[in-house]
Amino acid sequence: MDQQLRNFQELFDFIKKVGNKFKLVVCQANDPHVLTAVEYVRKEGLIEPILVGFRDEIEEAAASININLQNYTIEHTLKKSNIARNAVQLVARGEADILMKGNIQTGEILREVLIKDNNLNIGRILSTIVVFKHPRFDKLLYLSHAALNIVPDLKQKQDIVQNVINFVKNMGNQKPICAILSPVETVNPSIPETMDAACLSKMAERGTIKGGKVEGPLALDNALFLEAAERKGIRSPYAGQADILVAQDLASADVLYKSLTFLGDADAGCILIGARVPIVITSRADSVKTMINSIVLGIYSSYR
Repeated sequence: MDQQLRNFQELFDFIKKVGNKFKLVVCQANDPHVLTAVEYVRKEGLIEPILVGFRDEIEEAAASININLQNYTIEHTLKKSNIARNAVQLVARGEADILMKGNIQTGEILREVLIKDNNLNIGRILSTIVVFKHPRFDKLLYLSHAALNIVPDLKQKQDIVQNVINFVKNMGNQKPICAILSPVETVNPSIPETMDAACLSKMAERGTIKGGKVEGPLALDNALFLEAAERKGIRSPYAGQADILVAQDLASADVLYKSLTFLGDADAGCILIGARVPIVITSRADSVKTMINSIVLGIYSSYR
């Protein structure tokens, strides 16, 4: 991608111009909100949906929002315990391109994704990326890791940072700046997060982490707003310019994610990367718009 994508509409327009249609598998597809998002993207001509779960539950959910299932393939399962397995095996066999979480726990899907025989694990850590468009910024922002990795160690953080840098470059930003978030901006042995942040920054400086600039530790205000960094006397060429925010653990990332979407009116989409196929991960509390954005991110990742 030569041009940096700055909002979800640009991403949507790009995908429509490409014109490819991808097969999307929805795991446990009996959720009306998920089906509403899938139907919107299907009507745009971007996906061929495959719905996995109990046929009667899927039909009931679709009827509640007036969706005609003649345009869908339904993979009926006989046991609830087989839903994740059947969905994952469709992408494992190459019969679909994108996997999407429906009304099911993320862990149930990932257990199947990580089974060696499914050949979806390509030796990289799986990590989530939330993509934001906040009205205060004329660009997309990226947050990792709001799910899956609970308290990653330094090596896992290195891989998470490399994952998100690669993803952002794929979105057209060839010089991404990544801020490693912390409560304070100084390295303090009593706050382990600051030690990890300093190590990650040095790894990027020495080329162990490639493709982007990494700065840390930085508090959220200093990562995004130059004025805040200047007031605190932070001397860094990257302060206030972050494209990527990397939280220290799942809990802090999740709070930031929900604060930006529910309180900050940011548009968002979420995707899990590191497997052979993109995995669309959304929360049942997410808006239909967030689910649509997440599907579009999955399509773009399949294309790229």
